[in-house]
Amino acid sequence: MNKRPSAYKILPKLLAPLLLTIATTATAQEFGGNPPSIKWKQVNTPAAKVIFPYGMDTAAVNVANIVQQMNGFIKPTIGNRQRQISIVLQNQTTISNAYVGLAPFRSEFFLTPEQNSFDIGSLPWQQQLAIHEFRHVQQYNNFNVGLSRFLRILFGEGGQALGNDLSVPNWFFEGDAVFNETHVSQQGRGRLPYFFNGYRALWAAGKNYSYMKLRNGSYRDYTPDHYPLGYMLVSYGRDKYGADIWKNITHDAAGFYTGLYPFQNAVKKYTGTSFKAFANQGLDYFKGQFAADMQNQPVKTAAPKHFDADRESPAFINDSTLIYMKSTYDHVPAFVIKTGESERKISTRSYSLDNYFDYRNGKVVYATYRPDVRWGYRDYSELVLLDVNTGQEKRITTKAKYFAPAFSADGNNIAAVQVGPSGKSELHILNADGKLLSVVPNPQKLFYTYPKFYKSDQLLSAVRNPEGKMTLALIDIATGDAKYLLPFTFNPIGFTALKGDTAYFSTVAERQDRLFALMISTNKLYELLPMANDATIGSYQPAVTDHKMAWVGFTASGYQITEANRKELKWIDAGDLYANTNLPLMGIHALEKDSSANMLARVDDKPLPVSKYSKLHGLFNFHSLIPNISDPNYSVAIVGENVLNTFQSQVSFNYNTNEGYKEFSFDAIYGALFPYLAAGADYTLDRRGFAKGHYVYWNETQLHGGLQVPLNFSQGKNFTGLTIGSDLYFNRTSFQQPYAALYADRSYTYLNNYISFNNQTQRARKNIYPAFAQSISLNYKATVAGASAAQLLASGSFYFPGLVTNHSFVVSLAHQQKGKDDVISFSNDFPFSKGYTAQNLEDMNKFGLTYHFPIAYPDGGFGNLVYLLRLRGALFFDYTHATANNFYTDGSSFKQNFRSAGGTLFFDTKFFNQNSISFGIRYSRLLDEDFFGGTGRNRIELVLPVTFF
Repeated sequence: MNKRPSAYKILPKLLAPLLLTIATTATAQEFGGNPPSIKWKQVNTPAAKVIFPYGMDTAAVNVANIVQQMNGFIKPTIGNRQRQISIVLQNQTTISNAYVGLAPFRSEFFLTPEQNSFDIGSLPWQQQLAIHEFRHVQQYNNFNVGLSRFLRILFGEGGQALGNDLSVPNWFFEGDAVFNETHVSQQGRGRLPYFFNGYRALWAAGKNYSYMKLRNGSYRDYTPDHYPLGYMLVSYGRDKYGADIWKNITHDAAGFYTGLYPFQNAVKKYTGTSFKAFANQGLDYFKGQFAADMQNQPVKTAAPKHFDADRESPAFINDSTLIYMKSTYDHVPAFVIKTGESERKISTRSYSLDNYFDYRNGKVVYATYRPDVRWGYRDYSELVLLDVNTGQEKRITTKAKYFAPAFSADGNNIAAVQVGPSGKSELHILNADGKLLSVVPNPQKLFYTYPKFYKSDQLLSAVRNPEGKMTLALIDIATGDAKYLLPFTFNPIGFTALKGDTAYFSTVAERQDRLFALMISTNKLYELLPMANDATIGSYQPAVTDHKMAWVGFTASGYQITEANRKELKWIDAGDLYANTNLPLMGIHALEKDSSANMLARVDDKPLPVSKYSKLHGLFNFHSLIPNISDPNYSVAIVGENVLNTFQSQVSFNYNTNEGYKEFSFDAIYGALFPYLAAGADYTLDRRGFAKGHYVYWNETQLHGGLQVPLNFSQGKNFTGLTIGSDLYFNRTSFQQPYAALYADRSYTYLNNYISFNNQTQRARKNIYPAFAQSISLNYKATVAGASAAQLLASGSFYFPGLVTNHSFVVSLAHQQKGKDDVISFSNDFPFSKGYTAQNLEDMNKFGLTYHFPIAYPDGGFGNLVYLLRLRGALFFDYTHATANNFYTDGSSFKQNFRSAGGTLFFDTKFFNQNSISFGIRYSRLLDEDFFGGTGRNRIELVLPVTFF
């Protein structure tokens, strides 16, 4: 029996994929994602080079001015180091996001704002991204010190990324950036009650989780992400210890100047208190800010012990029946009808960017996400109609970017927000079949959110003006003229509903998001006070009938719906309350200190020179030295990638444990065309084959070039991808001594043709695998000159639901066939039965069964080093049948079964409180002889499935 791997052997295997993950997958980039028709331009300043598509000059110049001027104001709070960043503006997507990456050093802004202004705010989207993301640029520029700098020297930008990731927690990166966005503007998430709802809900429910649980999350309980945690700790530190506290702490931490636990020790050094005490004080400070609200908060009886479900977007079918969206950790989002206390599922929701929908006359309309078939930076938000009675869906628009659709009173027409690549927001009127009837003019250059039909010729919408202030407005469908119903303020407004002449909506009041009602004809504004038994945080998404009202609030067990009789609601005159237009500081007075406070309002948007940006600029941008473990291959590569992410290149060394060969390679792929173009060169030492009872060794030189067609057919409830490719290889084989006397050196040319297909349904948080999925690949290699050889490998894995929720049953099949008279051997990627020493034989067939199941959710760790989220198991049986002609020295054939059974214990963990790594210990019982190596029938192996599907 093989010995269990010792800890000092396991840790390097875990750190290698950690480096790969940090350096290459932490960003939201898409290789070759833009069509070649896009023409790129640039604005070049010392702080940033802003690269943008033709027609986006105004947004690009605005971003360049903001980051250049902000850089001068706020550098003292993080450090004075500066290195220019390339910022790419992407305007073809529907996803509201951005990132700054170190490997390579670049940033991308995805320029479509979201409808929910409570989440991130209502500032002009490119400005919001600039004041948040450029803070990350300053962080990386100033964290290149000490050991992090040494790792950069060894491993390039990926090395610094690893050093920074291990020394400075991700909550600081995001919390500091949120503080910056709040400090330099009149809004920012630090002033928005919505941002704190998660922690307020936990505190109201008396759930005082440990710091490690708050950092790492849970499969059972709701935990907020690291953004609010980071903001609370960063802002508390700034408020108590001054503007330079985090500059000092992060400098010492990133340099590892304070030894083991660099960040925690640096906090103690500069605050005089332990990190644990500091974190508790920071959280307690904010808990105190909300204490008055919590004292008045009712406590529900029989509340779920763990996360229950998110129930969102309620709509009344009648006074006793609601339809809403329900999402749990065990099941993907679905439309549900509730009558009394009984819930009935209508249909699983297609993949969408939010849970918003509208209901009328037995039909639901909502926006679904669909990627472009070819271009990763282009995607769509398309409207779908769902028949509530049958559960059948119908897509009524294609290749559109529609958001927040709403029915007219008779259900015949639909109003939706359209956001085009230019960033212009429009209101479109469509019929129920998706035909565009009219485009509402937008002379005031408003950004529309959550429109509703008010009359046949008017729409009600929450709107943002070019400054980012919001109000409610009546929009004339014919002219686009807006009648503003409330003063413009930086208070977010949204989730509009109409009943007769009364508009219902959510907005900020003091430190809460509350429900308001505006009588449009009389312009009287009222606040709807919460019910005595409403224990939720915040009030959103109102739904109204003649007699009933429902809304959504947050709890520690998920978003919950509160229902009430309208006559029992308390309507309080809110004119004076709404006149207070200042968003709350949440007790953080440092937000208003120093000259950089509200700097955004003072940015001089001066003209800057604009020039062409060449698509060929900096193609060979080698940035990192990356190790990779993908058994049986163990490699190290110097990787490169240009700013536009259209050209990737690498120089690598690979060791294959199946055959024991060593390979030196150069590979490059260009993805700005269709199809991709790929080329490379490889030199391989000690290739190995088995012939006539003994191993034969040779060396290979290969040149290759090829085409690849990646296609994304995802839509609706399925994620589907297809990749087709072909590479032409020229191979020169040189046999080693003493085999050179037996086998002649040769050169040959072959084609490597491949197809891979992946399809899966959506997956809930606790699902180990999707309920249904297929992963199929075909690879056919065949010589075209110089020799005769062929090899076909077909493999597939098919995923099915297990016996109970979150269990999964996987069937694996594989077939590899080589030509009987082959004079050369291709590399072996056949998925041999677990536990055996693999060999490349002429005919191999495999059948495998694996049953995956969760065992426990420990939610525990130690030392802020390792946190165990889940233990899960897998029981397997593998059967491989292999044959080979002329195998033995006497020319006889080989035929044998390789069967194994056993189990794997998987550990789903977080390392260093933020990096997800899953690994396992596998026991295999060999039911047949291991003909090609090893003794004994019991095998124990370390399994490193960095990704599972």
